[in-house]
Amino acid sequence: MAAYHAKLSAFGSSVPKKIVNNFDLEKIVDTSDEWIRTRTGMFERHHATADEAASDFAHEAAVRAIESSQVRYKDIDMIIVATVTGDYPFPSTSCVIQRKLGLKGVPAFDVSAGCAGFIYAIHTAKSFVESGAARNVLVLGVEMLTKITNWNDRGTCVLFGDGAGATIVSRANPGDISRIIDSLVEADGSQGDLLYQAAGGSRMPASHESVSKNLHTIYMEGNKIFKNAIKSMQASSEALLKRNKMETEDVDWIVPHQANLRIIEGLASRMKVPMNKVIVNIEKYGNTSSATIPIAMDEAVRSKKIRRGDIVLLTSFGAGLTWGSVLARY
Repeated sequence: MAAYHAKLSAFGSSVPKKIVNNFDLEKIVDTSDEWIRTRTGMFERHHATADEAASDFAHEAAVRAIESSQVRYKDIDMIIVATVTGDYPFPSTSCVIQRKLGLKGVPAFDVSAGCAGFIYAIHTAKSFVESGAARNVLVLGVEMLTKITNWNDRGTCVLFGDGAGATIVSRANPGDISRIIDSLVEADGSQGDLLYQAAGGSRMPASHESVSKNLHTIYMEGNKIFKNAIKSMQASSEALLKRNKMETEDVDWIVPHQANLRIIEGLASRMKVPMNKVIVNIEKYGNTSSATIPIAMDEAVRSKKIRRGDIVLLTSFGAGLTWGSVLARY
């Protein structure tokens, strides 16, 4: 049994000011607004400029989450950042954010789980809070995917946007209505070659050849990822509900990873959930990887769509292959 319960205290988000829509993309790649909308549900996405980095937006999202909560800066006792496009290979982006927030001495580390990174980070933070090792964990999902996009690949370059989202996983007080009910994360490394960045690590360090061949950019087998995403998110979501003796009817909102509108609709259909109970904002942001869920949650909370006491099911899927879900009463 856990010593304590954990809860989601508040959310915050931040995206670049620069907006790129489908008509802008028509000018630089062989595509069309109709093709993109039909296949992805996307219209706009936010792109960072050359001098903007992950920590810039993660820091702003963190500030907004903290200032929307009853948690003070000095009460943050851990920082976890989910990202695959951090400021540097090292130090971790979490340490950069720790410095920006002035939280010297607070442990900070990054999690690399692709688009499922935010779910992995919440799962990890929950464990620290439930054990009593931490009281308030700042959790962020941030990606600058446009920095590693292959602009010669018309199938992937239209998908990605940049942004950051944050939450605070806190110890629930007696009588609190809010609580993380359960969480689950899984992986299948045998299918890692379906979505990856080939160069830049110790397997293939940067070279003239790796740069000229665009090997520092995203490679994805879209059709196989599509099928895996729906199946895996459904499985983890239904497993969470089953082990907590709950039905889909008990869930007020599903907040899925915003990778593709057809994936979201496919998941809702297989889970027999009406789309008016699914949070969707993919048309405004595209796929921001580990940032999609916290950005969507922040928008839904601030617009009072999601209210205190609502049961929410967060679910995602990403490179690794990784996937997982979080079931919570917000």
